Amino acid sequence: MKKIYKKNNKRIGILGGTFDPPHAGHLYISKIAIKKLNLDKLIWIITKQNPFKKQPSLSIEKRIKLSKQKTKKQKKIFIRFIERKIKSKNTFDLLSYLKKKNKKNILFFLIGADNLIKFHKWKKWKKIPDLAKIVVFARSNYISKALSSIASKSLKKKDWMYINCKKISISSSLIRKF
Repeated sequence: MKKIYKKNNKRIGILGGTFDPPHAGHLYISKIAIKKLNLDKLIWIITKQNPFKKQPSLSIEKRIKLSKQKTKKQKKIFIRFIERKIKSKNTFDLLSYLKKKNKKNILFFLIGADNLIKFHKWKKWKKIPDLAKIVVFARSNYISKALSSIASKSLKKKDWMYINCKKISISSSLIRKF
Protein backbone atom coordinates (compact mmCIF):
# COMPACT_ATOMS: atom_id res chain seq x y z
CA MET A 1 0.00 0.00 0.00
CA LYS A 2 1.42 3.36 -1.00
CA LYS A 3 1.85 5.86 1.80
CA ILE A 4 0.35 9.30 1.27
CA TYR A 5 2.18 12.20 2.84
CA LYS A 6 0.77 15.65 3.39
CA LYS A 7 2.76 18.74 2.56
CA ASN A 8 3.15 19.60 6.25
CA ASN A 9 5.06 16.37 6.91
CA LYS A 10 8.72 17.20 7.35
CA ARG A 11 11.41 15.23 5.53
CA ILE A 12 14.21 14.47 7.98
CA GLY A 13 17.55 12.90 7.15
CA ILE A 14 19.57 11.00 9.75
CA LEU A 15 23.32 10.51 9.37
CA GLY A 16 24.69 8.48 12.24
CA GLY A 17 28.27 7.69 13.06
CA THR A 18 31.25 8.24 15.28
CA PHE A 19 32.46 11.23 13.21
CA ASP A 20 36.02 10.49 14.37
CA PRO A 21 36.73 13.11 13.05
CA PRO A 22 33.96 14.74 11.00
CA HIS A 23 35.20 15.58 7.50
CA ALA A 24 34.33 17.02 4.08
CA GLY A 25 32.86 13.68 2.95
CA HIS A 26 30.22 13.80 5.70
CA LEU A 27 29.34 17.35 4.70
CA TYR A 28 29.32 16.50 0.99
CA ILE A 29 26.81 13.63 1.28
CA SER A 30 24.74 15.72 3.69
CA LYS A 31 24.40 18.50 1.12
CA ILE A 32 23.53 16.01 -1.62
CA ALA A 33 20.92 14.35 0.60
CA ILE A 34 19.33 17.70 1.47
CA LYS A 35 19.05 18.57 -2.20
CA LYS A 36 18.13 15.18 -3.77
CA LEU A 37 15.73 14.10 -1.03
CA ASN A 38 14.29 17.60 -0.50
CA LEU A 39 15.03 17.38 3.23
CA ASP A 40 13.73 19.96 5.66
CA LYS A 41 16.59 19.10 7.99
CA LEU A 42 19.37 16.60 8.44
CA ILE A 43 20.60 15.42 11.82
CA TRP A 44 24.09 14.14 12.44
CA ILE A 45 23.64 11.67 15.29
CA ILE A 46 27.02 11.20 16.88
CA THR A 47 27.58 7.88 18.60
CA LYS A 48 30.05 7.23 21.37
CA GLN A 49 31.22 3.92 19.87
CA ASN A 50 30.37 2.02 16.69
CA PRO A 51 29.88 -1.65 17.66
CA PHE A 52 31.79 -2.71 14.50
CA LYS A 53 34.80 -0.41 14.93
CA LYS A 54 37.63 0.18 17.37
CA GLN A 55 37.49 2.79 20.13
CA PRO A 56 37.32 6.35 18.71
CA SER A 57 40.52 8.38 18.98
CA LEU A 58 38.69 11.62 19.88
CA SER A 59 36.39 12.13 22.87
CA ILE A 60 32.64 12.43 22.25
CA GLU A 61 32.81 16.08 23.37
CA LYS A 62 35.56 16.86 20.85
CA ARG A 63 33.68 15.10 18.02
CA ILE A 64 30.50 17.06 18.81
CA LYS A 65 32.46 20.32 18.86
CA LEU A 66 34.23 19.55 15.56
CA SER A 67 30.93 18.51 13.95
CA LYS A 68 29.31 21.78 15.00
CA GLN A 69 32.25 23.71 13.56
CA LYS A 70 32.10 21.74 10.29
CA THR A 71 28.36 22.43 9.85
CA LYS A 72 28.08 25.97 11.28
CA LYS A 73 27.26 27.51 7.87
CA GLN A 74 24.63 24.85 7.10
CA LYS A 75 21.17 25.99 8.19
CA LYS A 76 19.57 22.55 7.72
CA ILE A 77 22.19 20.40 9.49
CA PHE A 78 21.93 19.79 13.23
CA ILE A 79 24.26 17.91 15.59
CA ARG A 80 22.88 15.62 18.29
CA PHE A 81 24.16 13.08 20.81
CA ILE A 82 21.23 11.14 22.24
CA GLU A 83 22.71 7.76 23.24
CA ARG A 84 22.37 8.49 26.95
CA LYS A 85 18.72 9.42 26.45
CA ILE A 86 17.83 6.26 24.53
CA LYS A 87 20.33 4.07 26.44
CA SER A 88 21.47 2.34 23.26
CA LYS A 89 23.97 2.69 20.43
CA ASN A 90 21.98 0.56 17.99
CA THR A 91 20.47 2.09 14.87
CA PHE A 92 17.14 0.30 15.29
CA ASP A 93 16.71 1.74 18.80
CA LEU A 94 17.78 5.19 17.61
CA LEU A 95 15.35 5.22 14.70
CA SER A 96 12.54 3.83 16.90
CA TYR A 97 13.09 6.73 19.30
CA LEU A 98 13.22 9.31 16.49
CA LYS A 99 10.12 7.87 14.80
CA LYS A 100 8.15 8.17 18.07
CA LYS A 101 9.24 11.82 18.32
CA ASN A 102 8.44 12.45 14.63
CA LYS A 103 5.34 10.34 13.98
CA LYS A 104 4.04 12.36 11.05
CA ASN A 105 7.43 13.04 9.49
CA ILE A 106 9.29 11.04 6.87
CA LEU A 107 12.69 9.76 7.98
CA PHE A 108 15.63 8.95 5.69
CA PHE A 109 18.57 7.01 7.12
CA LEU A 110 21.81 7.81 5.29
CA ILE A 111 24.68 5.32 5.09
CA GLY A 112 27.77 4.78 2.98
CA ALA A 113 28.01 1.80 0.64
CA ASP A 114 30.57 0.25 3.02
CA ASN A 115 27.85 0.03 5.69
CA LEU A 116 25.44 -1.80 3.37
CA ILE A 117 27.95 -4.68 3.14
CA LYS A 118 27.64 -5.41 6.89
CA PHE A 119 24.06 -4.14 7.27
CA HIS A 120 22.69 -7.67 7.74
CA LYS A 121 24.71 -7.89 10.99
CA TRP A 122 22.96 -4.88 12.52
CA LYS A 123 20.33 -5.35 15.25
CA LYS A 124 16.84 -5.83 13.70
CA TRP A 125 18.18 -4.73 10.31
CA LYS A 126 15.15 -6.02 8.40
CA LYS A 127 12.87 -3.78 10.50
CA ILE A 128 14.85 -0.57 9.94
CA PRO A 129 12.94 0.21 6.70
CA ASP A 130 9.71 0.27 8.75
CA LEU A 131 11.16 3.33 10.51
CA ALA A 132 13.10 5.11 7.76
CA LYS A 133 13.93 4.82 4.08
CA ILE A 134 17.55 3.71 3.74
CA VAL A 135 19.65 5.92 1.49
CA VAL A 136 22.98 4.43 0.44
CA PHE A 137 25.75 6.68 -0.87
CA ALA A 138 28.42 5.39 -3.24
CA ARG A 139 31.91 5.00 -1.81
CA SER A 140 35.02 4.13 -3.78
CA ASN A 141 36.00 0.44 -3.67
CA TYR A 142 32.68 -0.62 -2.07
CA ILE A 143 30.11 -0.30 -4.86
CA SER A 144 30.10 -3.85 -6.26
CA LYS A 145 30.28 -5.48 -2.79
CA ALA A 146 27.47 -3.25 -1.52
CA LEU A 147 25.19 -3.93 -4.48
CA SER A 148 25.72 -7.68 -4.17
CA SER A 149 25.42 -7.73 -0.35
CA ILE A 150 22.93 -9.78 1.65
CA ALA A 151 21.06 -6.60 2.61
CA SER A 152 20.77 -5.27 -0.95
CA LYS A 153 19.35 -8.60 -2.09
CA SER A 154 17.06 -9.05 0.93
CA LEU A 155 15.54 -5.59 1.36
CA LYS A 156 12.60 -4.60 -0.82
CA LYS A 157 13.36 -2.11 -3.60
CA LYS A 158 10.92 0.42 -2.08
CA ASP A 159 12.78 0.34 1.25
CA TRP A 160 16.11 1.67 0.06
CA MET A 161 17.75 3.72 -2.63
CA TYR A 162 21.28 4.10 -3.95
CA ILE A 163 22.72 7.51 -4.73
CA ASN A 164 25.64 7.41 -7.09
CA CYS A 165 27.50 10.67 -6.67
CA LYS A 166 31.06 11.88 -7.04
CA LYS A 167 33.18 9.86 -4.67
CA ILE A 168 35.38 11.79 -2.27
CA SER A 169 38.52 9.86 -1.34
CA ILE A 170 38.43 10.77 2.31
CA SER A 171 37.46 8.89 5.43
CA SER A 172 37.84 9.37 9.15
CA SER A 173 40.25 6.41 9.32
CA LEU A 174 42.41 7.94 6.58
CA ILE A 175 42.51 11.28 8.45
CA ARG A 176 43.51 9.54 11.70
CA LYS A 177 46.56 8.01 9.96
CA PHE A 178 48.09 11.48 9.53
